[in-house]
Amino acid sequence: MRTNTLLVMLLGVLFFSSCSFKEKESKASDPIDEKVAELLSKMTLEEKIGQMTQITVTALEKEGSPGEFDKEKLKEAIHKYKIGSILNVPNPGAPTPKRWNEVLNEILQETNATDKKIPIIYGIDAIHGSSYTDGAVLFPQQIGMAATWDPELVEKCTAVSAYETRASSIPWVFSPDLDLPRHPAWSRLWESFGEDTYLSSQMGVAMVNGFQGEDIGKSDRVAACIKHYIGYGSTTTGKDRTPSIIPERVLRQYDLPIYQKSIEAGAKSVMISSGEVNGTPVHASKKLITDILKDELNFKGIVVTDWQDIIYLHTRHKVASTMREAVKKSVLAGIDMSMVPDNYTFFEELFSLVSDGEVPMSRIDDAVSRILRVKFELDLFRTPVTNPEDYPDFGSSSSVALSYIAASESITLLKNTDNILPLSKEKKVLVTGPTANSMKYLNGGWSYTWQGEKSDEYAKDKLTILEAFEAKVGKQNVLYSPGVSIFEEIDIANAVSQARNVDYILLCLGEHNYTETPGDINSLILTKPQIKLAKALSELNKPIVLILNEGRPRIISGFEKNMNAVVQCYLPGNEGARALVDIVYGDVNPSGKLPYNYPRYDNSLQKYNRKYTESLGDEEQNDDADYQRSYSPQYEFGYGLSYTTFEYKNLSVDKVFIDRGDEVNVSIDVQNTGEITGKEVVQLYVRDLFASITPEYKSLKRFKKIELKPGEVKTISFTIQEEDLKFVNENNEWIAESGEFEIMIGELVKKIVLEKEL
Repeated sequence: MRTNTLLVMLLGVLFFSSCSFKEKESKASDPIDEKVAELLSKMTLEEKIGQMTQITVTALEKEGSPGEFDKEKLKEAIHKYKIGSILNVPNPGAPTPKRWNEVLNEILQETNATDKKIPIIYGIDAIHGSSYTDGAVLFPQQIGMAATWDPELVEKCTAVSAYETRASSIPWVFSPDLDLPRHPAWSRLWESFGEDTYLSSQMGVAMVNGFQGEDIGKSDRVAACIKHYIGYGSTTTGKDRTPSIIPERVLRQYDLPIYQKSIEAGAKSVMISSGEVNGTPVHASKKLITDILKDELNFKGIVVTDWQDIIYLHTRHKVASTMREAVKKSVLAGIDMSMVPDNYTFFEELFSLVSDGEVPMSRIDDAVSRILRVKFELDLFRTPVTNPEDYPDFGSSSSVALSYIAASESITLLKNTDNILPLSKEKKVLVTGPTANSMKYLNGGWSYTWQGEKSDEYAKDKLTILEAFEAKVGKQNVLYSPGVSIFEEIDIANAVSQARNVDYILLCLGEHNYTETPGDINSLILTKPQIKLAKALSELNKPIVLILNEGRPRIISGFEKNMNAVVQCYLPGNEGARALVDIVYGDVNPSGKLPYNYPRYDNSLQKYNRKYTESLGDEEQNDDADYQRSYSPQYEFGYGLSYTTFEYKNLSVDKVFIDRGDEVNVSIDVQNTGEITGKEVVQLYVRDLFASITPEYKSLKRFKKIELKPGEVKTISFTIQEEDLKFVNENNEWIAESGEFEIMIGELVKKIVLEKEL
């Protein structure tokens, strides 16, 4: 019996050892890992460092001939410096898919002349569609997509962007933007998903899934690049590329989870922030790039710099006394690819550093392995360039329709006094204001060109706001007078004179097209000429519909009380004007919700999830008419009106007292109590009543967009977990402390209690 027992035990050990061996063997035999290892073993140091070098396409163009390669420059880049990546758009503007194909094939011809034929990975800023391709469908900018509160719709739109980018022969996009802006003046706010961590993380995952699908090697998918890791949108000045001061506890609780969710969704690359956090440029931070991003978050993809940011360690941030030191710092911090972008100093300095033993070959091999893996995953070794003829749905009517739907679901009705909207199509209107008759103000930056200044040229077949109103109700019912430009008066008197002859005034105000540093401002208040026009028109006592086209919330409190309705369009893209007009006339019921607090004052910029001490004094009685409450946004995060009404009732939780690891099932009934079909965003917030770190006033944890017919009732269910009750403590640990919490949906509140651990 004992012999049999020993035999069984021995066979068991052998069986499990065999299984373990097979499991290890299976993991080791990943075909892409094998291909990467084999290719890496054959590469020279020059070839490896070349893979880490990314050059802008314009640096390879013939002088005096924009858009045309200088053959010798291209040969030098590929044969001498063996570059692994190219980015940006050829001069002078957005090429057609056919022209993109010619550009990529010319590059391919040179790489095929090398002995290893390693394909170039071409990257582009496809920000709201394949935005550097003539004829591509342009969607609302990210801030508008956030206002839809519909991740499924965002994923569908992003899949179109992926398809049309691949139709342009480009496999890599520098998108989505996962920055968490803390100052509404920041010039890149419109590229983000707004001020909330949970909303941003859900939208980020949707975009990563839309770009990459389940297999980035498919011909209609691209590799995503989440950016700008990390803290970039939190500048103390509100201006681009200026310092951020963010305690690590705060960074971990609010910023890092957005990136973590997209990394878990499989994002293939990360672009590093151009800024600095607590005095350390992120490009030089081993803690942020290697220790946290690569090790803690287990990110396995490419870490790429932003534009010229290794150089800026020396010239701007002043943390490196030489270019050599800047290259050493960044590569040892964990940078895999340098967006150089227009010379070979990075290549030369890194070659010298490795040759001198100051940068280990293991760091180079790690970086190059990451780059090669993504190239294999994209199937670039077999299909380095796609054929635009294989993409018959490029610019299709169905994709245009999807852009229209996204715009119509993003546009947010903020005010509607006495239900002035929707308007009657029989009435005469004046369309006025600086944003009324140009596609630039609908698209903003990253549209055909970096600053978006050529939208009227490339989108000439699309409708401006003025043209959309004329198309809707006829030119005979629409008068037009711009009155002012963004920065200057033109003829306010003419606009006032025209307004006397109409029933309604459609006042189109906002911002010029911009992105990055050119969009920096010194005041959030709307420009003086626009305010002057608004006040002059309000003296006529005619009903005014204020239409905002802006990338960030510009303060309008000086005249908002004189506006009968306020419609926030954000930057809605090429179909934005059509969507706007359909909302104004009631053919579409608005359903957008703000993804940020809209400030009332220029020194009262609290976020919705503020701390209690950010509202000091608000609870005290004050009869002074000039008294300004500390927390008093013009409109609050999550706010947006509809042409129908909704009632919330029967909020319930399946348990009040919960143990560690428990889930709480929450349900609520929502009824359309109005007379037309409408969409509503059901938002669930959690409030921690007492905590060792001062708690937030409330925090968004779940949301769901639903559609209800008149009188229809739907029961919406959510599940809340212990993770949703956690915060980061002083030791940078996520903890949930026992005690009372409130679950809030609409005006309804239910209390739950997290029990103490035994």
